[in-house]
Amino acid sequence: MISLLQSDFLLDSVMKFVETSGFGAFFAPGGWKFAVMIGVACFLLYLAIKKQFEPLLLLPIAFGMLLTNLPGAEMFHSELFAGGHVHWDIFVDKAGLIDYLYLGVKLGIYPCLIFVGVGAMTDFGPLIANPKSFLLGAAAQLGIFATFLGAYALGFAPNECGSIGIIGGADGPTSIFLTARLAPDLLGPIAIAAYSYMALVPVIQPPIMKALTTKKERMIKMTQLRQVSKTEKILFPVIITVVISLLLPSAAPLVGCLMLGNLMKECGVVDRLSKTVQNELMNIVVIFLGISVGATATADSFLNLKTLGILTLGILAFSCGTAGGLLLAKFMNLFLPEGKKINPLIGSAGVSAVPMAARVSQTVGQKENPSNFLLMHAMGPNVAGVVGSAVAAGILLAFLS
Repeated sequence: MISLLQSDFLLDSVMKFVETSGFGAFFAPGGWKFAVMIGVACFLLYLAIKKQFEPLLLLPIAFGMLLTNLPGAEMFHSELFAGGHVHWDIFVDKAGLIDYLYLGVKLGIYPCLIFVGVGAMTDFGPLIANPKSFLLGAAAQLGIFATFLGAYALGFAPNECGSIGIIGGADGPTSIFLTARLAPDLLGPIAIAAYSYMALVPVIQPPIMKALTTKKERMIKMTQLRQVSKTEKILFPVIITVVISLLLPSAAPLVGCLMLGNLMKECGVVDRLSKTVQNELMNIVVIFLGISVGATATADSFLNLKTLGILTLGILAFSCGTAGGLLLAKFMNLFLPEGKKINPLIGSAGVSAVPMAARVSQTVGQKENPSNFLLMHAMGPNVAGVVGSAVAAGILLAFLS
């Protein structure tokens, strides 16, 4: 009798343990979604580790997705941020680890800190030496606004259209900054789309570049850029910050942080700060940003038709951005004399995937003419695209928030 009672007690204990463990959730209604999302997270980890697709951010994003979709872990609670607001009245009682980390995304802290680091690692010399690059960087933002219209035509709400369109800027931190304000429910799919397509720039861009240019245009050699003085490099971030912030105050956080980092690099008197934001600060923020953004990709927010639409529109955004820069370069050549013409390939670098887009321009150009070196010329539109995407985000924020 005692042994029977003991066996019943043991069986009940085992059943209770299974039901309360995460394994039991897989067999509950809708439990298959957790398994699918864990599979997606593992696939992204594979892309980050094996294929090296933007590993510095895709790896923490994928692991954040894995953590948030483990049943029972309770590390992230989307209801604490429902309606686009932080529900402080219940936050302390319910918040898990990632909820606290996510505050840096929600309050716009992480993307701005990332931009300080990006600014400290960016050389705006090619842009200063060739101001026409500003136009090419601006033209490459065509993808943002074209995709905005495409998303609106497909029935997305205006704020969602703005968040989807910014994928075309090929700038992950800007996408996160804008989406956290306009459409936080779409943050996971948009961040994953943005960083995945950034990693695929060498695959997406070359066919478009070849389709929209002739062999003769791809072989154009450009004259060497002039030497930029230290004074110009110091004045540039200050002037850009003042002008853009006065014209478009909503872009001030991103542009201001970008230019602060660049001023630290160029002034030469705060090397310790410059190295810190390039290395330690950047690495710490990337970890927190990646985990917290990945955690927003819950089964309910990711496994739907909207995600498929976002991924499709993301390809459109990148393609239109690439085409915009190429076509403007071709148009500018109509008015430029021989010897001053622009190789249209550098226009495709206007998407702000730094420095990958510039390297793609160099690679495609050298296949046509091995003696052609376009990298430094392409860096002008490339860094202009960083500023351009931040300005585009400010415009969307001003009109849609």
